[in-house]
Amino acid sequence: MDKAQAQEILNAHALINVHYHGFPVYIQELHPNTETATVFPLDEMNHEQEVDLDGLREVKLRDIL
Repeated sequence: MDKAQAQEILNAHALINVHYHGFPVYIQELHPNTETATVFPLDEMNHEQEVDLDGLREVKLRDIL
């Protein structure tokens, strides 16, 4: 995922499905100088981690079905 798409998702009013290497996550913060983001898994909200933007993917409902 590129920085612009990650920023759009972060600013969106609706929850957008994002996966990090196949696991659903919530983007909490972007770190544009390092091409990383702070995320947490949706099933473990206390487990924040910093990940590379390259590992993030927006998942459309049709991709899941």
